[in-house]
Amino acid sequence: MPPMAFTGTVSRVGFMNKTATVIVTRWTVHPRTKKRMEKRTKLLIHDERNKLRIDDTVLVRNCPPISARKRFTLEKILKSPETERDEMHARMAAEAKRILGDGEDVFSSPLDSTLSHSEQSSSTTQPTAHAS
Repeated sequence: MPPMAFTGTVSRVGFMNKTATVIVTRWTVHPRTKKRMEKRTKLLIHDERNKLRIDDTVLVRNCPPISARKRFTLEKILKSPETERDEMHARMAAEAKRILGDGEDVFSSPLDSTLSHSEQSSSTTQPTAHAS
């Protein structure tokens, strides 16, 4: 078999160990109507490290048969929306921590801070009387 590489989207992952389902799409022209049609091929690919997530865009390459239906292996992850989202949340949390400072909680509500300030001010303004 000649070397082949396809770009596809991960549609199913985690149902088998080290295996993911990738849908590869291609455009063909109908012979009679001359309209463009999208054809899809579902491939089982070998993911050695189980690092794929749903909706990842991947590059797959053919290889010798690994199992009865698995004939492709993961070459490279081109784009991963979930990983990008996780990285963006980590960057935003680090930026908020840098702006607010290390001592304050980044995700506390403004109500919590006003309550703690009012409790501190009430304890400092009222002297305590000791009865003897």
